[in-house]
Amino acid sequence: MVGVRQNKVAVQDLEIGMFVSDLDRPWHQTPFPIQGFYIRSQSDIRALVSHCKWVMVDVAETRDSVKAESDKVVGFGRSASARGKGREELQLPPLSIREPVVYKTETTLKREVKTSRKLLDDAELALSRMFDALQAGELPDFRPVVAITQKMVESVARQPNALLWMSRTREYDDFIYRHALNTAVWALVCGRQLGLNEGLLNHLGTGCLLSQVGKTALPKDLVAREHQLSAEDYGTFRRYVELGVEALEPVGLSRAVLSVVQGHRERHNGSGFPAGIRGDRIPLLAKVAGIAEFFESLIAPRDDQEPMTPAKAVALLYDMRNIEFQVDLVEAFIQAIGVYPAGTLVELSDGQRGIVVSHSPERRLWPKVMVMQDANRQPLKSAKVIDLARFNESRSAGEALAVRDCLPHGTEGLNPAGFDVTGAESRWTLGKLISR
Repeated sequence: MVGVRQNKVAVQDLEIGMFVSDLDRPWHQTPFPIQGFYIRSQSDIRALVSHCKWVMVDVAETRDSVKAESDKVVGFGRSASARGKGREELQLPPLSIREPVVYKTETTLKREVKTSRKLLDDAELALSRMFDALQAGELPDFRPVVAITQKMVESVARQPNALLWMSRTREYDDFIYRHALNTAVWALVCGRQLGLNEGLLNHLGTGCLLSQVGKTALPKDLVAREHQLSAEDYGTFRRYVELGVEALEPVGLSRAVLSVVQGHRERHNGSGFPAGIRGDRIPLLAKVAGIAEFFESLIAPRDDQEPMTPAKAVALLYDMRNIEFQVDLVEAFIQAIGVYPAGTLVELSDGQRGIVVSHSPERRLWPKVMVMQDANRQPLKSAKVIDLARFNESRSAGEALAVRDCLPHGTEGLNPAGFDVTGAESRWTLGKLISR
């Protein structure tokens, strides 16, 4: 085409309507069409963020008719640079939680992990039965989901890292189960950080577990490729929120639970769906659920897509404060999960490799790491847990251990289920707890 000019664009700065003509990696290593393509949805942008750092964009190929759809679609993948490009920021008064609860860690990670294994088994069974009934056109018994939520709340209140660790290192039979369950865990950990009482945490957790029920009414192939949808398909996909509310309203659930289901895809600046409400019109629990669901969508492994590392997802979420998510809640979420959340694969400054087990709120850059490979990338006979904060206490800056890099999901040799663990809490067999 005459007059076509190519610009190199960082993936975080892409917009709907742009024509991607080249990538920073071979096309065959991605799910994208070799002949190039228009960005038709925010799911396209999210996929590009996961695969590339930059792309080439044909300037003359940008179509205003497609770009107009961006006003109707929730945003993904926007970095701090997007803050200066007209994306509206919305500043609210500081968040105030009425009579916040100060939770204390009441048990060790080792002890609570044993409880968490059974808890996640029961949760997956409850969710699978619920979704099976919905897909069969039957009215499910939602009481098991409500009951399992209460146990999840109690576990997170006692020890916030155990359920998070187990959910991140576990294999699930179905993507929707995993998405709903992991979203609930992230949300509960954040709610605990905010000081929400256990009653509110129960509403929040139940709402997150039920937030995906509307997807049972959508075509399975559309749900399977929800991260790469055309503008037309995305219009169909986003109906899942309203379909979920319609399915749940006759059940007699609390208004607070339904508000989570209805509002978890709304966004702080009004760019969400289904109603496009903004700011204080979005219920608090729905705001927390929205952050948790968005974060899980970024880091969740899919068969045909490399997920974002949790550390990159944390950075992206921080860049979206007061744009798509309220700043107070973003900061509380990051404080709760850490800069390197549980389940993050990392390489330490001395070359050892492992997976983050938990973090210290006081030392967020020095988490506990389960080391599985030595500096030469050889597997250890038994994995060892190193508390970087404690390890570095009496060491100089030159001797300190730190996280050097985050590694992609599925990095060879870093499956925690294959290792026994040794560490400060004595020897224990994590693999038996994780494996099914």
